[in-house]
Amino acid sequence: MPTTNLEHRKIGTLQVSLAGLGCNNFGWRIDADQSRRVVNAAIDSGINFFDTADIYDKGHSEEYLGRALAARRRDVIIATKFGMKFDDTRQGAKPKYVRQAAEDSLRRLGTDHIDLYQLHQPDPNTPIADTLGELTKLVHEGKVREIGCSNFSAEQIREANRTSGAHFVSVQNQYSLFHREPEAEVLPECQRLGLAFLPFFPLANGLLTGKYRKGRPLPQGSRADAGFGPKVFTEENLDKVEKLIQFAQTHGHSLLELAFSWLAAQPGIASVIAGAVSPEQVTANAAAPFWQLTPGDLKQIDALMA
Repeated sequence: MPTTNLEHRKIGTLQVSLAGLGCNNFGWRIDADQSRRVVNAAIDSGINFFDTADIYDKGHSEEYLGRALAARRRDVIIATKFGMKFDDTRQGAKPKYVRQAAEDSLRRLGTDHIDLYQLHQPDPNTPIADTLGELTKLVHEGKVREIGCSNFSAEQIREANRTSGAHFVSVQNQYSLFHREPEAEVLPECQRLGLAFLPFFPLANGLLTGKYRKGRPLPQGSRADAGFGPKVFTEENLDKVEKLIQFAQTHGHSLLELAFSWLAAQPGIASVIAGAVSPEQVTANAAAPFWQLTPGDLKQIDALMA
């Protein structure tokens, strides 16, 4: 039985857990056995939504996820992505490649259908109508249940919505307390069209985990220690982290809980997708989005981030 009673929200016809597991660490940071332990911990914690992509460690993430789910496949929602450069011949969103990419992902995942199939980024060389046409065929064939997009602007979302046939049901863009860009246009457009929004990098490359504190050395083996997110780990941002930690502790919560719960309080958010490299991490993530922030809390948080 799940150890947490996670809320479920809709992505089209799909019902996904409010906390999701991003599988971008599978392969390049953790091996197949550790990936399996993370997946099992996620399911045991009430998570049913797993998000990966074909390019994550050149397909190994999909392979490890498929193996880890195995007999539990029917109990979960799998989202994957295509379109970014896999190799010199596999990239983009032309109809022929859409089908090839889907077939490749189905094989690596060891499944007969993908629950949410997402175009990882816009393809400027292919009309979106052509891409959507092939995705519609995959839906009609039962190989894909719902389709989404990632890294799309508001105008690109509008253009896709004007196309006849199947439409995207979700948008996955970067969004966190430290990256508020979607609030200007993308989130309002998602609200207008009834699209679910999936924030990636919800913990701002780890800045919102509580591991990174002002005046302390970077944790060994962390993403920051490995050279990721140098623009995030600034003195100004670390000052804000200290203020957020103080705010959370005053209310009896952690910074991690604040990061998840703040996103969960934003309109249109379907699931907060965060990666994990250990069962302990994914268990903590699953327990994080339970703080019911009030309008007053949200105003105070905005003031701290100003």
